[in-house]
Amino acid sequence: MSHKPHGAIIGIGELKPERYSQGKTTLSLIADSVREAISDAGISKDVIDGLLVGPQVGETPQHVPATVSEYLGINPTMSNTVDLGGATGPGMIWRAAAAIKMEMCETVVCVLANKNEKGETLRSPNRNPIREFDVPFGALGANTSYALLKRQHMEKHGSSQEQFAKIAYWSRKNAQFNPNAIFYGKSLELDDILTSPLIADPLHLLEIVMPVAGGAAVIVTSEDRAGQGKHKPVYLKGAGEKITHRAVSQAPDIDDLPFQYSIPSALKQAEIAIHDVDLLSLYDCYTSVVATQLESTGLCGPGEFGRFIDNHSFGHDGDYPLNTHGGQLGFGQADLAGGMSHVIEAVHQLRGNAGERQIPSARHALVTGNGATLSETTALVLGGVS
Repeated sequence: MSHKPHGAIIGIGELKPERYSQGKTTLSLIADSVREAISDAGISKDVIDGLLVGPQVGETPQHVPATVSEYLGINPTMSNTVDLGGATGPGMIWRAAAAIKMEMCETVVCVLANKNEKGETLRSPNRNPIREFDVPFGALGANTSYALLKRQHMEKHGSSQEQFAKIAYWSRKNAQFNPNAIFYGKSLELDDILTSPLIADPLHLLEIVMPVAGGAAVIVTSEDRAGQGKHKPVYLKGAGEKITHRAVSQAPDIDDLPFQYSIPSALKQAEIAIHDVDLLSLYDCYTSVVATQLESTGLCGPGEFGRFIDNHSFGHDGDYPLNTHGGQLGFGQADLAGGMSHVIEAVHQLRGNAGERQIPSARHALVTGNGATLSETTALVLGGVS
């Protein structure tokens, strides 16, 4: 029996991903996402008194909350930017709930968007404090850094390329049940992944997310107002967060990465066990990130994700539903909004409106976010009132 929830999600909005932004600005994508979330919640824009946004709004490098508030036409009593890389989306949810508990506000919109222009550099290495020990030795950008972590797992635990590839296989397979996924109608076989080009050995092209344009927004409100929306509210039951490093050269051992803290912390706060979770909505920028998270949940021991992945089914009708919307590997990664897609899928499943991919009688979801190089981690447990 889980304890009293911390806040409620009553509205979600997510734009269908596109390869590029078709001339839209980041601010307009933010507005479109928020408009969808407000409509989904069935509330007036005037009740929104809190705003959380990401740090990357192309039209304004400073004063981001003020710029976005002005653009949306709201006057929040609490506002902030959240900068946790891919963990930003889930990280916003518990921060919104905390602000509500402090009575700084009562209804918060959390929003992220990305326009993904051709030729745009999404993350400049010149802005990262890793130039002494990483960049001079070729660790320039995420692909190289995540390749090093995957190699460490393979060397230490004997995990195989086929086992990592199965994670991408299930993501793409699940995306075939989501018409909004960028790879809907584009299924993959295991050999397609294993024979795709090596981008940074041992990472194949189809183990890596494809950047897209898109946006996502979530509205969080107080328990008292949870019934004001059009849909069954989804409650925040527990949260965990942990940062251990920034540069891959400073990362702890592969078996001691920060998900080892944040996931158990969220489960403990929610007072449930991992086997009580109906949906694993795990951040999946690379296959290796999912592998380490599966081990951090306690579903398998350190180094054992491969045997786990070999012996279970991960579709909506499987014994361990995983990223039923396709994950970012199948749905697409709209920069930081990609992490929010895992929150939104959990809400769909817990409301019972996920359509063809609906998990029967879903009651609890574990949602995670990951920033930098398995550095910044957030975990949430979402569910109904029990």
